[in-house]
Amino acid sequence: MIVIALLSYTNIDHSNTCWIPDHAWFLRKYQQRVPCDLLSGLANSLLNDTVFEIVKGLMEIQHVTEKHLYQQRLQLINKQKMELQDLLKQFPDEEIRQRQRVVLQQKHKDEMKATDMKLVLQLDQKVSDQQVVLEKAGVPGFFVTNNPLDVKVQMYLLDFILRLSKMKIPP
Repeated sequence: MIVIALLSYTNIDHSNTCWIPDHAWFLRKYQQRVPCDLLSGLANSLLNDTVFEIVKGLMEIQHVTEKHLYQQRLQLINKQKMELQDLLKQFPDEEIRQRQRVVLQQKHKDEMKATDMKLVLQLDQKVSDQQVVLEKAGVPGFFVTNNPLDVKVQMYLLDFILRLSKMKIPP
C-alpha cells in the first residue's frame, strides 16, 4: 500500500496547490497542471493496489495493441516492396516500367496514408477505452475526452501512478 503525503500551500495568486515532498521530478513536470483536489483524490484512490493493477493491465494491453498495429504496418510495407519488385520484373521496357513505377508509388503512398489513418483511429479508440476503464474505476482525473490538454494531464497522471507503483515503500 502506498500513501502519498500531500502538503497544501497557497500560491502568490492565493490558489491552493499541492506539494509532494522529496519528489522534485513531480514538481517540475506536474505542479502547474494538476490541482490539489485532484492529487488528493488520486492519493485516496491509490490506498489499495487495485488502481495500480488496472493501470498495469491497461499498459500491457496497450503494448500488445501497439505491437499488433506495428506488425500490420510492416506487412503493408513488405507487400508494397513485393509489388514493386514484381513490377520491375514484369516490364522489360525502361520507359513503361518508369511510368508504371510512378503510378504504383502513388498507389502505395495513398495506401500507406489510409493505413496510418486507420492505425491512428485504432489508437485513439484505445485511449478512449482506457479512459472509460479508469473513470469507471473511480480514478480522479479520468473521463472520456479528446481534448489534447486533458489527455496530456491524464498521461501525466498515469506516469505518476506508474512511478508510484515501482517505488519501494519501507514497512
